[in-house]
Amino acid sequence: MSKPDISIAPVPPPPWAHRLLIKNMVCPQCIRVVGEELAALDLLVHRVALGEADVSTPDGAAPDWAAIRRRLQAAGFELLEDAQDQLVDRIKTLLVALIHYPPPSRRLLNYSTYLAEHLDKDYHYLSHLFSASEGLTIEKFIIRQKVERAKEFISYGELSMTDIAQQLGYSSPAHLSRQFRQL
Repeated sequence: MSKPDISIAPVPPPPWAHRLLIKNMVCPQCIRVVGEELAALDLLVHRVALGEADVSTPDGAAPDWAAIRRRLQAAGFELLEDAQDQLVDRIKTLLVALIHYPPPSRRLLNYSTYLAEHLDKDYHYLSHLFSASEGLTIEKFIIRQKVERAKEFISYGELSMTDIAQQLGYSSPAHLSRQFRQL
């Protein structure tokens, strides 16, 4: 059994691997837990990243989907099988990764372009699908994620409010503070 390559950066899977899309993966610890749970099923875990994993079986047969589903559910995750659910979860995963774990040279504030390019879909379609599925707009989801990230920064006590606002793409601490009231 191979040890999972636990990463956030996308790596091409081997051609024989099965891509699993997994709901509720929001942090590096989730990546570790999912990797361990899949390995415990005697799957060869080629890669685990936020929201997905690439696995195969030692004999090349199809994995036991029911066992995977049960194991992930027991750990608080969900195997996504519906194409629209997968797309909505992919939107969430991209946004969470961008807000909570931004690349070092990040200067992106146009989330609609980012999502459209990364998902190769029209943003209006993505926006409508997300709102219908989640009951809130992508913009509200982004604000909620930024507020959660701001709370983390505040709890660490290492950054000023000006630094936190700047880190999250707000023009001022006052602008960031108004976001707390919008929720």
